[in-house]
Amino acid sequence: MDNCRDDREKALRELMELDFAINDFALYLDTHPCDEQAIQKHKELAKKYNTLKDEYERKYGPLTIYFGSNNWDWIDEPWPWERGAR
Repeated sequence: MDNCRDDREKALRELMELDFAINDFALYLDTHPCDEQAIQKHKELAKKYNTLKDEYERKYGPLTIYFGSNNWDWIDEPWPWERGAR
């Protein structure tokens, strides 16, 4: 059971890291809109994020209220404070 929890936390951490990097590139591109390398990296990271997000949501459930399915039973999931601190 702990292995599943560890996998879930690892996937969530990777999504958070990608989200940070995507936002960081977006801020950079605000002041350097012609930097082709940064544009390509931003696109690459966004594609990877979307792929991992889709995988995560299929396996563990929605990350946001914008999840494409109405078949998720929110009440059965632990609340953030019920997962414990690390």
